[in-house]
Amino acid sequence: MAGGLSIERVDACFGAHVHGVSIAEIDAGTFGEIRELLTEYALLVFPGQHVTLDQQNHFAARFGHLEFPAAAITNIAPDGSVLDDQSHDTVKSIRGNEGWHHDSTYMPVQAFGAVVTAEVVPPDRAPTGFADMRAAFEALDVAAQERLRAMTAKHSLYYSQGRSGYLPTQRDDGTYAMYGYHDKETPVRPLVKVHPDTGRENLLIGRHAHEIAGMESAESEAFLDELNDWACGDDRVHYHQWEVGDLVVWDNRRLMHRATEFDLTNPRRIWHTRIAGDPSTEAADNHRAVS
Repeated sequence: MAGGLSIERVDACFGAHVHGVSIAEIDAGTFGEIRELLTEYALLVFPGQHVTLDQQNHFAARFGHLEFPAAAITNIAPDGSVLDDQSHDTVKSIRGNEGWHHDSTYMPVQAFGAVVTAEVVPPDRAPTGFADMRAAFEALDVAAQERLRAMTAKHSLYYSQGRSGYLPTQRDDGTYAMYGYHDKETPVRPLVKVHPDTGRENLLIGRHAHEIAGMESAESEAFLDELNDWACGDDRVHYHQWEVGDLVVWDNRRLMHRATEFDLTNPRRIWHTRIAGDPSTEAADNHRAVS
């Protein structure tokens, strides 16, 4: 119990369901408790909130500046039809997100986290998986930890979507009209990162990571694949089974997440508000401001 909040642990080494609060009406004191719970649990699920998009964005903005306000992650087209064509750019984006990842590591500044709500949930509930990269790092032996601390890798949406076969359609000038396909220098990040709020180390890996410095491409790819597969196992993983009205917030600096495959003939719509990271702690090594 934290104040008036009721906390129910999930079936993993992180995460909790939070009851006894209306996100649309929280005061500063209650938000402070929620912020502390997020630092402790990394994943908070608030069932049955049914907030508006403005309320969702307002709640997210209490954690910090927004990288972008509520955006639909959906296979429902503007005309109401359901998209299930694997060649459609929207479907490609949905399918690509089925790989484990941290949000915005492919941008100059990695995201703090996200607030996501469910509006339309298919019969199989299209669960979202979360994996604890702090627990993964701490489960490694000392020699492996020391080796990983010395490694860096590039992070790119071009790489991850291209490798999975889900790059969007190119425009006439060869660019892509979708978020994350920027023309800035490819971000370089350490494989082990100190969490700015807890001071504890986390793995920083996922599908966007590639080209470990000093390794041949094939060796780097195999190494990261094995590390990703191992890290996202045991009690370090939890799958949230969505219900309409759920609100979920997670710490992107500690957790990876992934979508799961669902029957695309069924409509699904969730709303994702991304919270921007602090450039002083979340900027890529090669995008830090020169003092």
